[in-house]
Amino acid sequence: MTTGKREPDGQAIIVTGASSQIGRFLLPRLAARGYQVHAISRHPPARPVGAKASITWHQLDINDRAASIAIPAIALIHLAPLVTLPPLIAPLARLGVKQIIAFGSTSRFSKVNSKSRHEQELVKGFIDAEQALAEQSERLGIGWTLFRPTLIYGCGLDKNISTIARFIRRFGFFPMVGHGIGLRQPVHAEDLAQASLTALERHTSRNKAYNLSGGRTLTYQAMVETIFQALGKKPRVMHLPLAVLQAFLACLRLLPGYGYITPAMAGRINGDLCFDHQEATRDLDFKPRPFDRDQVSAPR
Repeated sequence: MTTGKREPDGQAIIVTGASSQIGRFLLPRLAARGYQVHAISRHPPARPVGAKASITWHQLDINDRAASIAIPAIALIHLAPLVTLPPLIAPLARLGVKQIIAFGSTSRFSKVNSKSRHEQELVKGFIDAEQALAEQSERLGIGWTLFRPTLIYGCGLDKNISTIARFIRRFGFFPMVGHGIGLRQPVHAEDLAQASLTALERHTSRNKAYNLSGGRTLTYQAMVETIFQALGKKPRVMHLPLAVLQAFLACLRLLPGYGYITPAMAGRINGDLCFDHQEATRDLDFKPRPFDRDQVSAPR
């Protein structure tokens, strides 16, 4: 009698982008469940936290077409950028991979009308990679699950919440257009890791895409104020005209560590970026925690 769930039995799982913040929560969970985990990263940690014999690290740049993953496994959990996934699918199918769980982003929707060329290219990359994942996987008999998270946070490694926290620590204030009324739903990396593990072991998520948002919806200003509080600082928000903030961000991106900032980000501060995760709750028991000061980690 089938239960629709996979039992680990020491089966091998490949995790690409394993040193990401989701990976930090996912790898110990996989090991605890009895999987043999092959963690792939360009920069594996010299001393992995909570290292286990069932976790093997491999130093590999999956962007390098000359490099290849030669590890027989039953599944791939792809935490690296989605655009790097399509070239891996066919080779991994030949190694026995029958399931792929991958992460995209809700930016695929929220930035679709952006005037920034960089963001337009980003959205096109997401769309093309999503289509390739579905088409290639189904042609090769691989079950796939795609997750599109909102703003990820959790261990100070993201480019969203941690960028705001880093700016506040450095400058003591935060600039904003208008009153920051746009709604946000930050999602914790640990909740995403749990969703990955559940998808791995349940067939209900096969060949489906899910938006994964956080457990609390709050305004952009409230989110920023929560970050101030997490840092033990009194909120100091400077309200600026759009053109002034865009010029400020254009200068900010010249500083080390802020190169990915774009002026287009300012235009979205007062827009709602909310996504329903009810389907994930139904299929995967996805119940994300609320965003509050106690959950915000200091940037690294």
